[in-house]
Amino acid sequence: MAKKRILNRIKSVLADKGRTNLWLAEQLDKNKSTVSKWCTNDQQPTLDTLFDIAEVLEVNVSELLVVAAKS
Repeated sequence: MAKKRILNRIKSVLADKGRTNLWLAEQLDKNKSTVSKWCTNDQQPTLDTLFDIAEVLEVNVSELLVVAAKS
């Protein structure tokens, strides 16, 4: 079974900000199940949506991304 790749930090940033998936869904006018999929890395937001998320959370978009270290 393939290992799931962690590509975004949306869940971590929400926790740092004391916010929930439901709050983010309401702010972005998105379905709560869509936001849940982003937070579990089962699905990724579009780049435009990623910038919207960063704006709502008042962070730089780079804080929402996982940077993989090269081996």
